Amino acid sequence: MNSLTQLTQAEQSLPELVLAEGLHAGFPSSAADYTERIDITREIVRHPETTFYARIEGDSMQQAGIFSGDLVVIDRSLSAKDGDYVAAYIDGEFTVKEFQYDAANDCAWLIPHNPNYSSIKVTEENAFIIWGVITHTIHKVN
Repeated sequence: MNSLTQLTQAEQSLPELVLAEGLHAGFPSSAADYTERIDITREIVRHPETTFYARIEGDSMQQAGIFSGDLVVIDRSLSAKDGDYVAAYIDGEFTVKEFQYDAANDCAWLIPHNPNYSSIKVTEENAFIIWGVITHTIHKVN
């Protein structure tokens, strides 16, 4: 078997790249963003792989080096730890923030990295899921 045949066979076995658009890093999205939120959910359900990609919208994580238009790699197999950047779904909204668990107050916090945004307190009263932990950020240079 020559290397060209091996390469062709290897390409056929590569997993599909899953990209979900419109993961918010900013204020909760408005009703106008409803379609994008549904698209993210559809992609996650259609592709149960542990890793997926999403395009960021918003500037709440800019001081962490995550900018609007960036792609993030999200690993759903990882459990979030304090200080991890996570893709979370809270009360019907997707967002990207730093995760902090607050044992003293029996809650968690979603921390933005932009002083124009407030932290989001997460309690048992919230509908809250961590979709995955962000492991890489890809952004355009220039």
